[in-house]
Amino acid sequence: MSDLIVRPLEAGEEALFDTLSDPMLVGYGAFGTTYATGNYRPEWTWVALRDGVVVARAVWWAGPDDTEPKALDWFDFTDFDAAVHLLRTAPFRTEYSIPLPPNWRDDPATHAAATARLDAATAAGLKFLVERHTYRWTPDCGLPERSTRLEFRPEPDDEVIFDVFRRVNATSLDAHVRRTIAEQGLDASAREDLDLLLWMPSPREWWRLAYTPGGDLVGLAAPCYHYSSHVVGYIAVVPEQRGHGYALDLLAEATHMLAAEGAEKIVAGTDVANVPMAKAFARGNYPIAQHRIDLVP
Repeated sequence: MSDLIVRPLEAGEEALFDTLSDPMLVGYGAFGTTYATGNYRPEWTWVALRDGVVVARAVWWAGPDDTEPKALDWFDFTDFDAAVHLLRTAPFRTEYSIPLPPNWRDDPATHAAATARLDAATAAGLKFLVERHTYRWTPDCGLPERSTRLEFRPEPDDEVIFDVFRRVNATSLDAHVRRTIAEQGLDASAREDLDLLLWMPSPREWWRLAYTPGGDLVGLAAPCYHYSSHVVGYIAVVPEQRGHGYALDLLAEATHMLAAEGAEKIVAGTDVANVPMAKAFARGNYPIAQHRIDLVP
């Protein structure tokens, strides 16, 4: 067998990415994204070649102003061992998220494609973290009824938002939050969530804290824009206010605000195991568009 060459693309070689034959049953390609439309950089696009033929490819992504990759977006191959070697060789250690059709377990070919990527990523040193629902709201879905029982106010002080995240994360069901708490502590999880919202290119002034008529804090609604689409950046209800269905009120407020900004689609997500939040999305007219599996270093 000929030697394997693993390297990043050079500028002008972008067409090499598309020479790997893949049915695109899973991943971003299955949902219409192409290498050309994904705003990817050649230096963060790695290929494994045998006899000049691409047998594995991986693409990392970040925002236009970022200097380091934030996530592994694409990971496809026709050679399992080459794919594992590629991930081990490339110098990036980020989360890997695989977008999947909602029924991905029911179709044998789609299930096999997903499983192959999970197995290769695991062999390269990543580990399963969580499966998530991805939702996509469009105007055809209809706006959820806006809350009349809560007052929404902007909050310019980042430290106030940080404290909300601390209170929410202490009992969070979110797998990413729980992992950060286990590895780095509660403050680190709150800082991570705040930094993510600040990283998004949408106006900071869109965020809203929600209060009862008596002035008690209920939670945070953070409508945002994430480079390619409007998103529900965060919905968070403080522990003492849970059990009253307030997540739907927060979601409705974020949806109305983004719709007023002209959003043609709004993307949102939650862990499959987070049943209360999943119910809020269902009641808020957010259909499930994808599943997503996240693996972490």
